[in-house]
Amino acid sequence: MLDKLKAIRDKYVHLEEQLADPGTIGDMERWKKINKEYKNLQPLVETFDQYHKIATGLDGAREMLAAETDPDMRDMAREEIEALQPQLEALEAQLKTLLTPRDPEDEKDVIFEIRSGTGGDEAALFAGDLYRMYAKYFQTKDWDVEVLDESPGTVGGYAKIVLDVSGDNVYRFLKFESGAHRVQRIPETEAKGRVHTSAATVAVLPKMEAEDYDIRKEDIRTDVFRASGAGGQHVNRTESGVRFTHLPTGIVAESTESRSQHKNREIAMGRLVQQIRDAQIQQQASALASQRRSLVGSGDRSEKIRTYNWPQNRVTDHRLEGDNKNFNLDKIIEGELDELIEALTIADNAAKLQAESAQ
Repeated sequence: MLDKLKAIRDKYVHLEEQLADPGTIGDMERWKKINKEYKNLQPLVETFDQYHKIATGLDGAREMLAAETDPDMRDMAREEIEALQPQLEALEAQLKTLLTPRDPEDEKDVIFEIRSGTGGDEAALFAGDLYRMYAKYFQTKDWDVEVLDESPGTVGGYAKIVLDVSGDNVYRFLKFESGAHRVQRIPETEAKGRVHTSAATVAVLPKMEAEDYDIRKEDIRTDVFRASGAGGQHVNRTESGVRFTHLPTGIVAESTESRSQHKNREIAMGRLVQQIRDAQIQQQASALASQRRSLVGSGDRSEKIRTYNWPQNRVTDHRLEGDNKNFNLDKIIEGELDELIEALTIADNAAKLQAESAQ
């Protein structure tokens, strides 16, 4: 592990030098790419530097204990060892977690969809609550957000809202949000004060390019067309809609969400890559549904990853265990999601480490 960490630190220093190089500074796209990789390595390198500092201090204390005959000096060495050893063990555990293989899509920007599920108007209102919750979280992360498509509910909220979210490590933080979110509360329209249950679904789709998934560009046919629907004359007279056809499989994906053809190309390509991936997965295991279905289910109340219980002021994530699965609803609904997302990340890393150990 230490050899691997030293190699990573060497790479980090090299990237730092590249960022200061005039040739890199003059090429903004290259600079952004190198800076992104540099930032991703920073937490690991900083933790390793702490580990190295503590390990050096611990070695020094052990040498003092072995060499000294003075009782006071030996006591001082023992105290230092007792203080430093737990710190070293904690940092070692942290380094193992940071070294856990990351999802190659973690750095991707995402298309973020919220749709009302079962529950009628209350489900649409809940979808609106989720949108506001996530919007506040996105703001804390300083991410850029663009509304691509929205269908308001009849009494408020949303039947559907589709967002383009971009920034640092967006998919890494949002990938666990995909699935059915269930709400239990008393609707404002409920005269008898009964608690109702409804649901909304969230889908987090990483924005993919053909080269991200070994798809040859010559195998893709591109069609542009005039998008119909809301938007007035602008939509009808410009060819902003984009459709991609993967010729070897016949898979088709399109997008008309945005007035920008460039943005629709990004969305359609992401969908095409997802669908090709789904088809390949289904060939290997026909029981698996498409990626989006596995992410969000049908939107039924019984299919849930998380429950928002208003009467008990509690959010329960059903993928976590014990006391770690419950969170304060007041904080969560205000976009304070870091604790919840960290718990899911830790659980995922633990599962990966366990699988790696088993191998």
